Amino acid sequence: MGNSSEIEGNWNVTKVKLKHYFDKLTDKDLVWTKGRQGLMLDKIQAKLGKTKEELDSIISELEVGML
Repeated sequence: MGNSSEIEGNWNVTKVKLKHYFDKLTDKDLVWTKGRQGLMLDKIQAKLGKTKEELDSIISELEVGML
């Protein structure tokens, strides 16, 4: 996964893709708040039952259009 500012810049597109692939995610789950991104990602990870590495990989693949 890219650095925080890279992810934030693409987050609106990435969150739509995450919701498309994981229908259990809601807009509330995907709110990007500066300084609290780690907490948001931890919650997404727990909700999806993924490891940090798996979630990082999924987000990276979504950002480059591989999924």
